[in-house]
Amino acid sequence: MSLNIHSSPEHEFEPELGLPEKLPQGEKVLWQGSPDMKTLLVKGFHIKGLAVYFALLLTYRIISGMLDSEALYPMLLSVLQIIIFSSLGLGLIGLLGYLMASTAVYTITNKRVVMRIGIVLNMTFNFPLQQIESADCGLTKDGCGDIYLKLAKGTKIAIFHLWPHSRPGKWSVPQPTLRCVKNCAEVAQILVDAWSLQNNVISRSVQIGKMDSGESKRHFTGVETA
Repeated sequence: MSLNIHSSPEHEFEPELGLPEKLPQGEKVLWQGSPDMKTLLVKGFHIKGLAVYFALLLTYRIISGMLDSEALYPMLLSVLQIIIFSSLGLGLIGLLGYLMASTAVYTITNKRVVMRIGIVLNMTFNFPLQQIESADCGLTKDGCGDIYLKLAKGTKIAIFHLWPHSRPGKWSVPQPTLRCVKNCAEVAQILVDAWSLQNNVISRSVQIGKMDSGESKRHFTGVETA
């Protein structure tokens, strides 16, 4: 499988890409990847919704100015201000999405899942496969998707350390998430197989049904997921 990893020159001195140290003997990398930036902006930062919101503000300002018979120059100045600030806001969100996607590397080995995340302060989380109870898989129509990891009870991680690499809505018990992964179904199958071997159970195939909304979500438990 081809790797989907953004180049990050600041990490060129890592012992191994996306890992805090060289893998011990007997452990091998099965898959590595990074979030797809476009999908992350749409699903994680809701940039389309924000763009629509700013467009509605602009439309309202123009229509209200015309209905009130406002002078042309003040109205154009106000419209220009809305365009500038809206573009600036969307641009900053786009930059944030790019930085978060380009600095994150997800790794699945035959023994654990590793998440190297963070823009300024990098953090690396190691999740042994034996400590992962189950997972959910959310798949979009273009094949990108999220893999949410449900950890064993007693494992505590602050949501602010994970975001946006966490499951939306799960604030009290955060679930680490491989966000916006391309070929998500294939990656999920790799995780299933690795988890099954590590826990000495029979592996099953990952099957994700399609929904009319264009986004598929399938819950896997036990041997169906890591």
